[in-house]
Amino acid sequence: MALTLYSLIQSIILCTNAIAVLHEERFLCKFGWGADQGVGGFGDDLGVKAQILNLIRSVRTVMRVPLILVNSACIVLLLLFG
Repeated sequence: MALTLYSLIQSIILCTNAIAVLHEERFLCKFGWGADQGVGGFGDDLGVKAQILNLIRSVRTVMRVPLILVNSACIVLLLLFG
């Protein structure tokens, strides 16, 4: 399999999907990455763990509808062009 631009975009989409389906209460709490972690006040410097948790929450919130559209477009392209 050759490394093409489409396969690179597809791998980015798959990684974004993986972030979007992580469930805080069922999966992340088992590793100590729950909702109560990473709570800071205004102006506080957050650690790496809190920043990653904020990224996961942001991806789940903002990318829900665009991921549905992008995944549908990828499926259609794969069905049409193999």
